[in-house]
Amino acid sequence: MRGLNEIGAAVIGTGFIGTVHLQALRRLGVRVEGLLGSSPTRSAKRAGDLGVAKGYADLDALLSDDAVDVVHVTSPNHAHYLHVKAILAAGKHVVCEKPLAMTSAESAEMVELAAASGKICAVCYNIRFYPLNQQAHGMVRNGELGDIRFVSGRYHQDWLAKPTDWNWRLVSEEGGELRSVGDIGTHWVDLTGFVTGLRPKAVMADLATFIPERQKPLGPVETFAAGSGETEAVKIDTDDAAMILIRYEGGARGIMSTSQINIGRKNSLQWDAAGAKASAAWDSETPDHLFIGHRDMPNQTLMRDFTLMNDLGTQAATLPPGHVEGFADSFFNFFRAVYGDVLAGGRSEGATWATFVDGHDEMLFCEAVSRSARENRWVQLGEI
Repeated sequence: MRGLNEIGAAVIGTGFIGTVHLQALRRLGVRVEGLLGSSPTRSAKRAGDLGVAKGYADLDALLSDDAVDVVHVTSPNHAHYLHVKAILAAGKHVVCEKPLAMTSAESAEMVELAAASGKICAVCYNIRFYPLNQQAHGMVRNGELGDIRFVSGRYHQDWLAKPTDWNWRLVSEEGGELRSVGDIGTHWVDLTGFVTGLRPKAVMADLATFIPERQKPLGPVETFAAGSGETEAVKIDTDDAAMILIRYEGGARGIMSTSQINIGRKNSLQWDAAGAKASAAWDSETPDHLFIGHRDMPNQTLMRDFTLMNDLGTQAATLPPGHVEGFADSFFNFFRAVYGDVLAGGRSEGATWATFVDGHDEMLFCEAVSRSARENRWVQLGEI
């Protein structure tokens, strides 16, 4: 049987998240054959900076490389659809960053292409792979919380809180109609759906753009980096923040907020799931602790510990107890699961990584949110 070091990967995208993918693949032992940037010059420079052998001149050069088995798509959102279609047509496995596409029509086609390809097609909802989120999924599956009644939480950041903050995600043509919802809210929706098993049925949404004009640097700006030099004023039509009510199939209710302008909140995803027997809650800024709430006994805080966790939580954990597993570790745990299925030749029974079907569901959610905000009413996902 082949080993991980016999699988070749390539990464499309050479910015912040593409580098995270590269580092996790190297830690896993997968061969990273090359990178593709926004231009041949960018490809060559970043390949040299990161110690990768090849900087591909274009997508055709990457796809014609027989040493590449799996392609990671970390390009801007508007490019995902065309990149994934080309990758599957070339007979390669794909790991695509979220959101899967720009529209649900595109993502629906991608689901069909993925099914027809017979290849591993994963969407990068890495937050599922913090071990205590896997633990919580297992607890709900085993009935430890009882029927889930109410889900609440948020995903708040501050990296776009100033008029001088800039990133391509601000531009709807590149990032999509929704920004805080599409960029980080989809993580919350996917994660809570994974943990609880609930599927959104209808939404009522309110979107806000607090900074309607921003100063765009005339030069390039990396994600989370400050711009410098000359700027130009640009009108903004994407959401800085959102408040969303959710009705789930089966009768449960939910409420969430997203924000990229909450100063001091660097990357805080919080969820709280209230069940008929117990509740559970988690915060990405303290990822090694899971709150477990009780009515008739003391509440608990479960620290990530192999000796105390269920099988799903233990399988996702890598480091010993007390050695915090964070953002980069979630990618390692996610890729370890995906590449195990690449070696096995298909998605394994009980696999917990997100599929293109999951990615399509998030696109339906986003389009329902957009329609709800425009029309000021509850929107059923079945309307999309």
